[in-house]
Amino acid sequence: MKNMLLMSGSKYQNTPYLEHTQDWLKHFLGNAHIKVAFIPYAGVSRTFDAYEQLVQNALGGLNNIEIISVHRSKKHSDIIEQADAIAVGGGNTYCLLKLLYENQLLDIIREKVLAGMPYFGWSAGANIAGASIMTTNDMPITYPPSFAALNLFPHQINPHFISGKMAGHNGESREERLAEFLIINPEATVYALPEGTALHIQGNNATVLGQSDILQFSKNMQMHTFAPNSTFQY
Repeated sequence: MKNMLLMSGSKYQNTPYLEHTQDWLKHFLGNAHIKVAFIPYAGVSRTFDAYEQLVQNALGGLNNIEIISVHRSKKHSDIIEQADAIAVGGGNTYCLLKLLYENQLLDIIREKVLAGMPYFGWSAGANIAGASIMTTNDMPITYPPSFAALNLFPHQINPHFISGKMAGHNGESREERLAEFLIINPEATVYALPEGTALHIQGNNATVLGQSDILQFSKNMQMHTFAPNSTFQY
């Protein structure tokens, strides 16, 4: 059974890196000692070594997990084969997906998660769990072979969702951009994750975590909201 924790971002308000996720992760990963394969590909502004260290430091309070970046092996899939869980960090979604294709990790991740291996990701790491990356907020600074992603959650995810426009901003709001996506892709469904929220996926059920509603948008921007701690089938 699929077991995934898809988090909007690495920070919430003024909290330190990944601090607001700690209780979620304790519940999600349990108490047994586990080895976590970390995928750092989205971290354009830092080296893989530095990204691995950042996550190790941030989650150091979870004494039962050992985090090892996939770049520690010449064949990146070997780290996943030896792991008990998979973590995918945030950053640029296009870079993340491009390197997942280049290192031939999409199939192995999909296979492992469908077999029950826990998967957790934040921001870009949540976005790629969906059907495609077409509802990312990032600029296409590089070109993956396809926008098709893991499709473990067979819908679209929009992390870091913020409703409305800031004063003085004349560009499109997030709702307007998602409306454009749904005009071109009217059969799709988008789940918008505000800051400080997450979806815990267990099989075909999803539970809302955090302090805010998660929003579902479908054709013609029909909206449905899911309250914190509620569970729904997707």
